Amino acid sequence: MTDSTSAPDPRLLDDRIEAVFGPLVDDVAAGAVARERDRRLPVDEVDRLRRAGFGALRVPAEHGGWGASLEQEFRLLVRLGAADSNLPQLLRGHVAFVETQRAQPDGPLRTEWLTRLAAGDVLVGNAQAERGDATAVTTRLTEVDGRLRLDGRKFYSTGTLYADWIWVGALRGDEPVALAVRADAPGVTRVDDWGGFGQRLTGSGTTVFDDVEVDPRQVLPWSDNAERRPLAYTQALYQLVLLATQSGIARAVLRDAVDFVRPRTRTFGVAGVSLPREDPLVQGVVGRLSSIASAVEAVTLSAVRALEAADRRAGEAADAVGGAGALGAAGASGTGDPDEGYQEALATVFEAQQVVLPLVLEAATALFEVGGASAVDSDRALDRHWRNARTIASHNPAVHRERALGDRRLNGTPFRTGPVSRHERLLLPS
Repeated sequence: MTDSTSAPDPRLLDDRIEAVFGPLVDDVAAGAVARERDRRLPVDEVDRLRRAGFGALRVPAEHGGWGASLEQEFRLLVRLGAADSNLPQLLRGHVAFVETQRAQPDGPLRTEWLTRLAAGDVLVGNAQAERGDATAVTTRLTEVDGRLRLDGRKFYSTGTLYADWIWVGALRGDEPVALAVRADAPGVTRVDDWGGFGQRLTGSGTTVFDDVEVDPRQVLPWSDNAERRPLAYTQALYQLVLLATQSGIARAVLRDAVDFVRPRTRTFGVAGVSLPREDPLVQGVVGRLSSIASAVEAVTLSAVRALEAADRRAGEAADAVGGAGALGAAGASGTGDPDEGYQEALATVFEAQQVVLPLVLEAATALFEVGGASAVDSDRALDRHWRNARTIASHNPAVHRERALGDRRLNGTPFRTGPVSRHERLLLPS
């Protein structure tokens, strides 16, 4: 929801973001190839982002945060993706957690979390998904001797290796709950066993909870965790972080193509020495890469603006009926389906997927047309762009979304943002 106080001047905030994060992003980019070759987790780089205040970007100004717009945050995520595509994805859980807290009703726990996040030195990881039956949740929250205990095993715990807190899905009896636990709490074990061929440094592996004591104040029934937004918002947000990462990869492909071609000379097949940068065929490839990078970023940010606009309209509707919340406001005003604004924003995100994913994969392949055999030198690690783009694309069942888009346009069918079972609902943000 939108906050009642006025947002900071966007131009001044843009300048602040550039001053704080610009040099940091450059440093992240400088070490990306070495980290990829050595499989070195970007622990120091994430810590610098934490200390610089990335975690406080979207915290409202009245709570001490930066008060950035969603678009401002996502512009920075694209830049981080260009520097090292692992970074925006591993921050995805934090991005969503901040939005969860922004959307909670006013209360002591919301205030506590926003104040903690505004301090700028806290990052939150995500531990929702489990291996095995997609509708089964085996992680349990039980009461033992008057204390709550958490036991279970999660996978695809993206970002949790770098986190200070972990947002967990579990069952309490038969009821699904969401809860926050400290990442360094006794009984929490984080394992870097993600074996994908791309996005190797996101920490998307196992998190084990063994008799972990949980603060009862940090436990929300899942019905409350639905916030004042429908699940369409959360689903769109998670997919947009991945699209921002893809947009960053497209930027990186263009950058690396230009950096590869500019200093090169060629003697094969020509008399004397020629410059590849003057070759019309090479120029055509680079022109195509430039067009793709520009287009996918524009499409992604357009989808971000669509989601932010839907959220703003829902907030204004809620204010008009005395803060009833987006769902209650839409129902009270007789506007029909209260989810419709978010549904259409989600459609925009799914449409963006259909454009962004194949274009970035095309760019990551076409990159090798500018350099011949020398471009496949493993020291350059240019293959990481395709591997990373393909891995991120695999998080998105784009073929299913394409059919769902057609069904919506033809028949007005809403997207299924709720899961088949109430337990599967816990798996949605993973």
